[in-house]
Amino acid sequence: MKIDLTETTSSKINAALVQARRDIGTPAIGMVLTLVIVTDEENAYDALKSATDAAHEHPSRILVVIKRVSRSPRSRRDARLDAELRVGADSGSGETVVLRLHGELVDHAQSVVLPLLLPDAPVVVWWPQGAPADLAGDPLGALAQRRITDTYASEEPVGALAGRAAAYAPGDTDLSWTRITPWRSMLAAALDQQKALRIVSATVEGEDENPSCELLAMWLADRLEVPVTRTHSDGPGLTAVRLETKDGAIVLDRADGALATLCMPGQPDRAVALKRRDTAELLAEELRRLDPDNTYEASLKFGVAGLATGPVDAPAAAPAEPAAEAPAKKAPAAKSAAAKPAAKKTAAK
Repeated sequence: MKIDLTETTSSKINAALVQARRDIGTPAIGMVLTLVIVTDEENAYDALKSATDAAHEHPSRILVVIKRVSRSPRSRRDARLDAELRVGADSGSGETVVLRLHGELVDHAQSVVLPLLLPDAPVVVWWPQGAPADLAGDPLGALAQRRITDTYASEEPVGALAGRAAAYAPGDTDLSWTRITPWRSMLAAALDQQKALRIVSATVEGEDENPSCELLAMWLADRLEVPVTRTHSDGPGLTAVRLETKDGAIVLDRADGALATLCMPGQPDRAVALKRRDTAELLAEELRRLDPDNTYEASLKFGVAGLATGPVDAPAAAPAEPAAEAPAKKAPAAKSAAAKPAAKKTAAK
Protein backbone atom coordinates (compact mmCIF):
# COMPACT_ATOMS: atom_id res chain seq x y z
CA MET A 1 0.00 0.00 0.00
CA LYS A 2 1.28 3.46 -0.94
CA ILE A 3 -0.06 6.74 0.42
CA ASP A 4 1.00 10.22 -0.69
CA LEU A 5 0.64 13.15 1.71
CA THR A 6 1.43 16.72 0.66
CA GLU A 7 1.92 19.68 2.99
CA THR A 8 1.49 17.35 5.92
CA THR A 9 2.74 17.01 9.51
CA SER A 10 4.31 14.28 11.61
CA SER A 11 1.05 13.66 13.50
CA LYS A 12 -0.85 13.15 10.25
CA ILE A 13 1.82 10.73 9.05
CA ASN A 14 1.55 8.71 12.27
CA ALA A 15 -2.23 8.58 11.95
CA ALA A 16 -1.94 7.44 8.32
CA LEU A 17 0.47 4.66 9.31
CA VAL A 18 -1.92 3.34 11.97
CA GLN A 19 -4.84 3.38 9.54
CA ALA A 20 -2.78 1.69 6.82
CA ARG A 21 -1.84 -1.16 9.16
CA ARG A 22 -5.49 -1.67 10.02
CA ASP A 23 -6.49 -1.65 6.37
CA ILE A 24 -4.06 -4.43 5.49
CA GLY A 25 -4.95 -6.42 8.60
CA THR A 26 -1.74 -6.06 10.63
CA PRO A 27 -2.43 -3.60 13.46
CA ALA A 28 0.45 -4.92 15.59
CA ILE A 29 3.95 -3.50 15.25
CA GLY A 30 6.63 -6.19 14.80
CA MET A 31 9.55 -3.94 13.96
CA VAL A 32 12.81 -4.02 15.91
CA LEU A 33 14.34 -0.61 15.14
CA THR A 34 14.01 2.69 13.31
CA LEU A 35 16.43 3.26 10.44
CA VAL A 36 16.82 6.91 9.40
CA ILE A 37 18.43 7.47 6.00
CA VAL A 38 19.70 10.99 5.32
CA THR A 39 20.31 11.44 1.61
CA ASP A 40 19.48 13.49 -1.46
CA GLU A 41 17.09 12.89 -4.33
CA GLU A 42 19.82 11.49 -6.57
CA ASN A 43 20.87 8.71 -4.20
CA ALA A 44 17.54 8.06 -2.47
CA TYR A 45 16.44 5.18 -4.69
CA ASP A 46 19.61 3.10 -4.26
CA ALA A 47 19.77 3.75 -0.52
CA LEU A 48 16.11 2.85 -0.01
CA LYS A 49 16.48 -0.34 -2.05
CA SER A 50 19.44 -1.46 0.08
CA ALA A 51 17.58 -0.64 3.29
CA THR A 52 14.46 -2.49 2.14
CA ASP A 53 16.53 -5.59 1.33
CA ALA A 54 18.22 -5.40 4.73
CA ALA A 55 14.78 -5.06 6.39
CA HIS A 56 13.98 -8.66 5.44
CA GLU A 57 16.51 -9.63 8.10
CA HIS A 58 15.77 -6.70 10.44
CA PRO A 59 12.10 -5.57 10.20
CA SER A 60 12.23 -1.84 10.75
CA ARG A 61 10.56 1.48 10.17
CA ILE A 62 12.59 3.21 7.50
CA LEU A 63 12.52 7.01 7.47
CA VAL A 64 14.14 8.54 4.39
CA VAL A 65 14.98 12.20 4.95
CA ILE A 66 15.45 14.09 1.67
CA LYS A 67 16.33 17.76 1.98
CA ARG A 68 15.09 19.57 -1.12
CA VAL A 69 17.08 22.60 -2.18
CA SER A 70 14.84 25.62 -2.79
CA ARG A 71 15.42 27.59 -5.98
CA SER A 72 14.29 31.05 -4.91
CA PRO A 73 14.61 33.10 -1.69
CA ARG A 74 10.83 33.10 -1.28
CA SER A 75 10.54 29.31 -1.51
CA ARG A 76 13.41 28.93 0.95
CA ARG A 77 11.28 30.73 3.54
CA ASP A 78 8.25 28.49 2.98
CA ALA A 79 8.47 25.38 5.15
CA ARG A 80 6.66 22.36 3.72
CA LEU A 81 6.68 18.63 4.37
CA ASP A 82 5.65 16.05 1.77
CA ALA A 83 5.55 12.35 2.61
CA GLU A 84 5.21 9.05 0.81
CA LEU A 85 4.11 6.08 2.94
CA ARG A 86 4.70 2.44 2.02
CA VAL A 87 3.20 -0.32 4.15
CA GLY A 88 2.94 -4.07 3.61
CA ALA A 89 4.42 -5.71 0.52
CA ASP A 90 5.60 -2.35 -0.82
CA SER A 91 7.94 -1.95 2.16
CA GLY A 92 9.38 -5.41 2.62
CA SER A 93 9.09 -6.49 6.27
CA GLY A 94 8.39 -3.10 7.83
CA GLU A 95 7.21 0.41 7.05
CA THR A 96 8.77 3.09 4.89
CA VAL A 97 8.20 6.83 5.06
CA VAL A 98 9.90 9.06 2.50
CA LEU A 99 10.07 12.59 3.89
CA ARG A 100 10.79 15.50 1.56
CA LEU A 101 11.65 18.67 3.46
CA HIS A 102 11.32 22.09 1.83
CA GLY A 103 12.28 25.61 2.88
CA GLU A 104 13.25 26.36 6.46
CA LEU A 105 12.22 22.86 7.51
CA VAL A 106 15.46 21.56 5.97
CA ASP A 107 17.37 22.91 8.98
CA HIS A 108 15.02 21.24 11.47
CA ALA A 109 14.81 17.66 10.22
CA GLN A 110 15.06 16.27 13.75
CA SER A 111 11.73 17.90 14.69
CA VAL A 112 10.05 15.94 11.88
CA VAL A 113 11.79 12.64 12.58
CA LEU A 114 11.46 12.56 16.37
CA PRO A 115 7.65 11.98 16.51
CA LEU A 116 7.97 9.17 13.93
CA LEU A 117 10.49 7.05 15.86
CA LEU A 118 9.26 3.69 17.12
CA PRO A 119 8.76 3.79 20.90
CA ASP A 120 11.30 1.86 23.01
CA ALA A 121 13.25 0.73 19.93
CA PRO A 122 16.85 1.48 18.90
CA VAL A 123 17.49 4.22 16.34
CA VAL A 124 20.10 3.91 13.58
CA VAL A 125 21.03 6.83 11.30
CA TRP A 126 22.72 6.12 7.97
CA TRP A 127 24.34 8.70 5.67
CA PRO A 128 25.04 6.98 2.31
CA GLN A 129 27.03 10.08 1.34
CA GLY A 130 27.55 13.64 2.56
CA ALA A 131 27.87 12.76 6.24
CA PRO A 132 28.47 15.61 8.71
CA ALA A 133 31.89 16.04 10.26
CA ASP A 134 30.61 15.34 13.78
CA LEU A 135 28.10 12.47 13.64
CA ALA A 136 27.13 12.45 17.31
CA GLY A 137 26.85 16.25 17.34
CA ASP A 138 24.49 16.32 14.37
CA PRO A 139 20.83 16.87 15.42
CA LEU A 140 19.75 13.65 13.68
CA GLY A 141 22.82 11.71 14.80
CA ALA A 142 22.12 12.67 18.41
CA LEU A 143 18.88 10.66 18.23
CA ALA A 144 20.67 7.42 17.35
CA GLN A 145 22.45 4.64 19.18
CA ARG A 146 24.25 3.70 15.95
CA ARG A 147 25.54 6.05 13.24
CA ILE A 148 26.65 4.60 9.89
CA THR A 149 28.67 6.36 7.21
CA ASP A 150 30.56 5.30 4.08
CA THR A 151 33.90 7.04 3.58
CA TYR A 152 34.25 5.29 0.21
CA ALA A 153 31.62 7.74 -1.12
CA SER A 154 33.69 10.76 -0.02
CA GLU A 155 35.68 12.91 -2.45
CA GLU A 156 38.85 12.04 -0.51
CA PRO A 157 38.10 8.64 1.08
CA VAL A 158 41.42 8.14 2.86
CA GLY A 159 41.48 11.71 4.15
CA ALA A 160 37.94 11.27 5.47
CA LEU A 161 39.22 8.58 7.86
CA ALA A 162 41.16 11.23 9.79
CA GLY A 163 37.97 13.27 10.19
CA ARG A 164 36.06 10.20 11.39
CA ALA A 165 38.81 9.50 13.94
CA ALA A 166 38.91 13.07 15.25
CA ALA A 167 35.15 13.22 15.85
CA TYR A 168 34.62 9.57 16.84
CA ALA A 169 31.92 8.84 19.41
CA PRO A 170 30.79 5.40 20.67
CA GLY A 171 28.25 4.07 18.18
CA ASP A 172 29.95 5.43 15.05
CA THR A 173 30.84 2.95 12.32
CA ASP A 174 31.56 2.92 8.60
CA LEU A 175 30.68 0.56 5.76
CA SER A 176 34.33 0.64 4.66
CA TRP A 177 35.06 -1.16 7.92
CA THR A 178 32.19 -3.61 7.36
CA ARG A 179 33.59 -4.54 3.93
CA ILE A 180 36.69 -6.08 5.49
CA THR A 181 34.89 -8.33 8.01
CA PRO A 182 35.47 -11.49 5.90
CA TRP A 183 39.14 -10.56 5.50
CA ARG A 184 39.59 -10.05 9.23
CA SER A 185 37.80 -13.32 9.99
CA MET A 186 39.93 -15.26 7.51
CA LEU A 187 43.20 -13.77 8.72
CA ALA A 188 42.28 -14.34 12.38
CA ALA A 189 41.46 -17.99 11.62
CA ALA A 190 44.78 -18.42 9.78
CA LEU A 191 46.73 -16.97 12.70
CA ASP A 192 44.91 -19.28 15.12
CA GLN A 193 46.24 -22.22 13.10
CA GLN A 194 49.76 -20.79 13.10
CA LYS A 195 50.13 -19.79 16.76
CA ALA A 196 53.75 -20.90 16.85
CA LEU A 197 54.71 -18.41 14.14
CA ARG A 198 55.63 -14.86 15.10
CA ILE A 199 54.54 -12.14 12.67
CA VAL A 200 57.36 -9.68 12.02
CA SER A 201 55.77 -7.45 9.34
CA ALA A 202 52.74 -7.21 7.07
CA THR A 203 51.74 -5.82 3.70
CA VAL A 204 48.26 -4.84 2.54
CA GLU A 205 47.67 -4.44 -1.20
CA GLY A 206 44.63 -2.81 -2.81
CA GLU A 207 43.43 -0.11 -5.14
CA ASP A 208 44.32 3.51 -4.47
CA GLU A 209 41.94 5.69 -2.42
CA ASN A 210 40.16 2.68 -0.93
CA PRO A 211 39.59 3.30 2.79
CA SER A 212 38.91 -0.39 3.46
CA CYS A 213 42.54 -1.15 2.61
CA GLU A 214 43.78 1.48 5.04
CA LEU A 215 41.43 0.25 7.78
CA LEU A 216 42.62 -3.33 7.38
CA ALA A 217 46.25 -2.19 7.49
CA MET A 218 45.60 -0.11 10.61
CA TRP A 219 43.80 -3.06 12.22
CA LEU A 220 46.79 -5.33 11.60
CA ALA A 221 49.25 -2.71 12.87
CA ASP A 222 47.21 -2.09 16.00
CA ARG A 223 46.56 -5.73 16.86
CA LEU A 224 49.87 -7.31 15.85
CA GLU A 225 52.08 -4.35 16.81
CA VAL A 226 54.29 -4.84 13.76
CA PRO A 227 55.20 -2.48 10.89
CA VAL A 228 52.58 -2.62 8.13
CA THR A 229 53.18 -1.45 4.56
CA ARG A 230 50.37 -0.27 2.28
CA THR A 231 50.94 -0.94 -1.44
CA HIS A 232 48.70 -0.17 -4.41
CA SER A 233 47.21 -2.39 -7.11
CA ASP A 234 44.62 -2.07 -9.87
CA GLY A 235 41.98 -3.74 -7.69
CA PRO A 236 39.17 -4.53 -7.57
CA GLY A 237 39.13 -3.29 -3.99
CA LEU A 238 41.37 -5.11 -1.56
CA THR A 239 43.51 -7.66 -3.41
CA ALA A 240 46.08 -9.23 -1.05
CA VAL A 241 47.47 -9.39 2.48
CA ARG A 242 50.90 -10.81 3.30
CA LEU A 243 52.02 -11.59 6.87
CA GLU A 244 55.76 -12.22 7.10
CA THR A 245 57.20 -14.74 9.57
CA LYS A 246 60.69 -16.26 9.96
CA ASP A 247 59.33 -19.58 8.69
CA GLY A 248 57.57 -18.20 5.63
CA ALA A 249 54.68 -15.95 4.69
CA ILE A 250 50.95 -16.23 5.28
CA VAL A 251 49.32 -14.84 2.13
CA LEU A 252 45.65 -14.19 1.38
CA ASP A 253 45.40 -13.23 -2.28
CA ARG A 254 42.17 -12.24 -4.08
CA ALA A 255 42.85 -11.07 -7.61
CA ASP A 256 39.37 -11.30 -9.12
CA GLY A 257 37.18 -9.91 -6.32
CA ALA A 258 35.41 -13.24 -5.72
CA LEU A 259 37.73 -16.17 -5.00
CA ALA A 260 40.85 -15.94 -2.84
CA THR A 261 43.83 -18.22 -2.26
CA LEU A 262 45.17 -18.78 1.26
CA CYS A 263 48.82 -19.85 1.52
CA MET A 264 50.39 -20.86 4.85
CA PRO A 265 53.78 -22.38 5.71
CA GLY A 266 53.71 -26.17 5.81
CA GLN A 267 50.19 -26.42 4.38
CA PRO A 268 48.80 -26.79 0.85
CA ASP A 269 47.25 -23.76 -0.77
CA ARG A 270 43.48 -23.57 -0.47
CA ALA A 271 40.77 -21.62 -2.26
CA VAL A 272 38.33 -19.63 -0.12
CA ALA A 273 35.20 -17.68 -1.06
CA LEU A 274 35.78 -13.97 -0.48
CA LYS A 275 33.35 -12.17 -2.76
CA ARG A 276 32.67 -8.45 -2.68
CA ARG A 277 29.33 -7.77 -0.97
CA ASP A 278 26.63 -5.29 -1.94
CA THR A 279 25.39 -2.45 0.26
CA ALA A 280 22.31 -4.37 1.49
CA GLU A 281 24.51 -7.13 2.93
CA LEU A 282 26.82 -4.60 4.57
CA LEU A 283 23.91 -2.71 6.10
CA ALA A 284 22.31 -5.93 7.39
CA GLU A 285 25.57 -6.83 9.12
CA GLU A 286 25.80 -3.45 10.82
CA LEU A 287 22.23 -3.73 12.10
CA ARG A 288 23.03 -7.02 13.87
CA ARG A 289 24.96 -5.21 16.58
CA LEU A 290 24.16 -1.82 18.02
CA ASP A 291 26.81 -1.63 20.74
CA PRO A 292 30.02 0.39 20.29
CA ASP A 293 32.66 -1.30 18.15
CA ASN A 294 35.86 -0.93 20.17
CA THR A 295 37.97 -2.71 17.57
CA TYR A 296 36.90 -0.25 14.89
CA GLU A 297 37.68 2.65 17.24
CA ALA A 298 41.19 1.38 17.98
CA SER A 299 41.95 0.75 14.31
CA LEU A 300 40.56 4.11 13.21
CA LYS A 301 42.53 6.04 15.81
CA PHE A 302 45.78 4.25 14.95
CA GLY A 303 45.93 6.59 11.97
CA VAL A 304 47.07 6.29 8.38
CA ALA A 305 50.29 8.11 9.30
CA GLY A 306 51.41 5.01 11.21
CA LEU A 307 51.55 2.97 8.00
CA ALA A 308 54.48 2.66 5.62
CA THR A 309 53.82 3.21 1.90
CA GLY A 310 55.33 0.82 -0.60
CA PRO A 311 55.90 1.20 -4.36
CA VAL A 312 52.73 1.57 -6.42
CA ASP A 313 53.41 -1.57 -8.47
CA ALA A 314 54.86 -3.68 -5.67
CA PRO A 315 53.03 -7.04 -5.45
CA ALA A 316 52.03 -8.09 -1.95
CA ALA A 317 53.06 -11.71 -2.62
CA ALA A 318 56.67 -10.85 -3.65
CA PRO A 319 59.32 -12.76 -1.67
CA ALA A 320 60.76 -10.78 1.21
CA GLU A 321 64.34 -10.78 2.46
CA PRO A 322 64.95 -12.44 5.82
CA ALA A 323 65.09 -10.00 8.68
CA ALA A 324 68.70 -10.90 9.50
CA GLU A 325 69.87 -10.10 5.96
CA ALA A 326 68.12 -6.75 5.64
CA PRO A 327 69.42 -4.43 8.39
CA ALA A 328 68.48 -1.40 6.27
CA LYS A 329 64.81 -2.21 6.77
CA LYS A 330 65.00 -1.88 10.54
CA ALA A 331 64.69 1.90 10.42
CA PRO A 332 61.18 1.95 8.85
CA ALA A 333 60.10 -0.72 11.35
CA ALA A 334 61.20 1.39 14.29
CA LYS A 335 59.45 4.39 12.80
CA SER A 336 56.19 2.49 12.42
CA ALA A 337 56.41 1.11 15.95
CA ALA A 338 56.93 4.60 17.29
CA ALA A 339 54.02 5.93 15.29
CA LYS A 340 51.51 3.86 17.23
CA PRO A 341 51.85 5.48 20.70
CA ALA A 342 52.03 8.88 19.04
CA ALA A 343 48.76 8.27 17.27
CA LYS A 344 47.10 7.06 20.46
CA LYS A 345 48.42 10.04 22.42
CA THR A 346 46.85 12.37 19.88
CA ALA A 347 43.57 10.51 20.08
CA ALA A 348 43.60 10.77 23.88
CA LYS A 349 43.79 14.55 23.62
